Amino acid sequence: MKSISRSRAMCEWDDFDTAAPQIRAALAMSDGPATPPFMLLSEPGITAGEQRACSESWTAARLLAAGPLRASLAMRFDLSTRSRIRVGYLSNDFHEHATAHLLVETLEAHDRARFEIRAYSYCGVEGAMRTRLRAAFDAFADISQLTDAEAARLINADGVDILIDLKGFTHGARTSVMMLRPAPVQVNYLGYPGTLGTGVCDYIVTDRYVTPPSSASAYSEAFAYLPHAYQPHGRGTPLRARPSRAAAGLPAEGFVYCCFNQAYKLTPFIFDLWARLLEATPGAVLWLSAAMLAEGNLRNEMRRRGIDAARMIFAPHLPQAEHLARLQLADLALDTAPFGSHTTASDALWAGVPIVTCAGDTFPSRVAGSLLHAIGLPELIAADFDEYLEIALVLAGDPVRCAELRAKLAANRLTTALFDVYAYTRALESLFEDMWRRRLAGAPPVVIGAA
Repeated sequence: MKSISRSRAMCEWDDFDTAAPQIRAALAMSDGPATPPFMLLSEPGITAGEQRACSESWTAARLLAAGPLRASLAMRFDLSTRSRIRVGYLSNDFHEHATAHLLVETLEAHDRARFEIRAYSYCGVEGAMRTRLRAAFDAFADISQLTDAEAARLINADGVDILIDLKGFTHGARTSVMMLRPAPVQVNYLGYPGTLGTGVCDYIVTDRYVTPPSSASAYSEAFAYLPHAYQPHGRGTPLRARPSRAAAGLPAEGFVYCCFNQAYKLTPFIFDLWARLLEATPGAVLWLSAAMLAEGNLRNEMRRRGIDAARMIFAPHLPQAEHLARLQLADLALDTAPFGSHTTASDALWAGVPIVTCAGDTFPSRVAGSLLHAIGLPELIAADFDEYLEIALVLAGDPVRCAELRAKLAANRLTTALFDVYAYTRALESLFEDMWRRRLAGAPPVVIGAA
């Protein structure tokens, strides 16, 4: 089987209907999958259980290869009680990146009387966000020039109690460091919406909407449940005044549907739905994130569906503050499936833009629904894609109803759980304390957190 690649982002969509059976056939082969686990997250028809099977096979091969090195490192852990738990965050996204924007206020809100937090970074990109993050950590180590073994030795020598992997199997990850088990407790958090397979992490930080208890068999990690949304986001990001529609490249009139997800999350099925929305909403436009390699093909796909391709408007990349300012011009954000909006959903809600979603049974398909529950807007979670269309069309066709919903979002934005970074951080720290308490007692990982 050929690997599924990001060529999908350029709308090479002819093989979508056959991809899932090919993936299942590959998973059944004894020599393991040809497809990296991350690629399965955006494949329609693939279940959470099949995503786990791919991760397990992918990880098992790499753990086997790393076995001799892991044995030679002979990691030792200090399991005595202490006044401060030492938490290490491993990532190459400690710069102007979506993960950093989501996490920075939580890092700054950590209780330094109970926790020492350390960064292990393997990206050398400097800038304002990097400077802010350096100040947020008690220690900031650049491991970009270290081998996996050297990085693991450093983390172990630093006495890290809980090591947080913020990357999983995403681009540029060094999950191989986690596979050397440099810390007594290891956690899959925020960066990868799925399981990493047995032997990498003990827990996955999540919530009961994203991963209901009934989905536990699809994850090798034990669930560490936060009480509301698993995704962090504070209230400190300022919203600048919105620009004019003309300045943002939008027409003076007409309803604005938007989706700022990366192009690889777009599927023929979702594109069909969006074409139907445009057909049923005269004068409306679809505002998308710029995707140089995909834009021409996306326009052609829209024409094939009988819609004027000029009704698709591609927004150039802007710094976060400028992007959030223009985002306020959108009327309704549209989620994708099966890999839905994550940071882009938080951005929309923070900017006061409602998002309509239809949750599936996998982690990446349920994040927007989790955020909507946490901000008190569950009515925007459709039971199926017919209802997804209905919700979007009602809001586009009824200015009063749309204005009422936006007013509700504006009221909830600063009063509900979603952006309450201090309550979120305390709940996250409670999970860390439970993890460490169990490790000191010699107890195995189990489901912990919100009942």
